[in-house]
Amino acid sequence: MFLHRLYQFALISFAFAAVSTAVAEPVVDHPAPVFSGAAADGTTINLADLRGKTVVLEWTNHECPFVVKHYESGNIPNLQKDALAKGIVWLQVITSAPGKQGNVDGETAKKLNAHRGATPTNTVLDNDGSIGKLYSATNTPQFFIIDPQGILVYKGGIDSIPSTDQSDIPKAENYVRAALADLAAGRKVAKSSTKPYGCSVKYAS
Repeated sequence: MFLHRLYQFALISFAFAAVSTAVAEPVVDHPAPVFSGAAADGTTINLADLRGKTVVLEWTNHECPFVVKHYESGNIPNLQKDALAKGIVWLQVITSAPGKQGNVDGETAKKLNAHRGATPTNTVLDNDGSIGKLYSATNTPQFFIIDPQGILVYKGGIDSIPSTDQSDIPKAENYVRAALADLAAGRKVAKSSTKPYGCSVKYAS
């Protein structure tokens, strides 16, 4: 009887954990999860302080071949430059645990961006994975767009062709560019949730 009850308790606990995980995942058209984190330039980024601005969160890992594709081609750097010219805040988020692929310190992150012609507003160093887990980030690259009211309006991949081939970029539908265009025009984002592709986020466990 004791073992039976213990088994039932374990099943209930597992079910509750599964529900909790599902509830924790950020939902489009709802407030984006608020966070603070150490930035590559030594400051602290507080999402709450950015209310009133459109914010792009870009999960990245410079060693991931899918990320390399979009940086070497200039695809992501061009998106960043266009966004910054329009007053959009663009934050890279590096959720690679120490000892894992893609983990870097602030100075290295800044040097990598300078070498690649990348111009994010800043880079958030999420070494403990807390921000990644808050957003249920699974891939690099992966994007979340937050409107000036703090509402999540887009989550998902960069485009419609999941490959590491740069020649696919012109043929793909760029979801991030389209979402930002919809938002700027005052329209509801047409494709507000898409499937991200790329490397897995390198959490500690």
